[in-house]
Amino acid sequence: MNLNDLKPAPGSKHARRRVGRGIGSGLGKTAGRGHKGQKARSGGFHKIGFEGGQMPLQRRLQKRGFISPTRDATPEVRLSDIQKMGAELIDLAALKAAGVVHDGALGAKLILSGKLTRKVTVKGIGVSKGARAAVAAAGGSLVDIKEKPKAPPKPPVEVKTPPAKGADAPAKGGEAATGGDKRAEKAKPAEKAKGSEKAKGAEKEKGADKGAKKD
Repeated sequence: MNLNDLKPAPGSKHARRRVGRGIGSGLGKTAGRGHKGQKARSGGFHKIGFEGGQMPLQRRLQKRGFISPTRDATPEVRLSDIQKMGAELIDLAALKAAGVVHDGALGAKLILSGKLTRKVTVKGIGVSKGARAAVAAAGGSLVDIKEKPKAPPKPPVEVKTPPAKGADAPAKGGEAATGGDKRAEKAKPAEKAKGSEKAKGAEKEKGADKGAKKD
């Protein structure tokens, strides 16, 4: 057999469909493109991802946030890993020295996976709730454990109750009464001043009458 004798298997290759060759083929006239429109024209093609001018999907999606850039900075440590270590003090430096976490780790978190039968002191790393109980059950202790900061409690929302309909009338009446008292108090000095002026005028008249009688 020669290279020029090689042929594809029978039935694996098909002739290209020839469109626009009469209505008998089923793809005549418009040749499968339909009537009018951008895709019916020759050259009616835009770049992949073009959405008619609106902001395309690849530009609408955020570029960061799907995967945390620091996802490898805090690796998880199993109880079985601590069981194999010979150190009694388990901190980030001991984990790096034993090769349990990589050198670029900024922290670590102990999770409940495997068994821990020896007494250890866990210091300065995160510990899950199940791992905390496992360390305590083995006789170990936890020192300076990093915990997630708790959100501050929200202040209570004060619900203002609208005053009753019947309570408005006394309040308005009371305001009117207090307003009247204030007006009366303001009017008193003016009345006193008027009374003093009248008294002075009467004294002057009396003095004038006496002078007239003497004459």
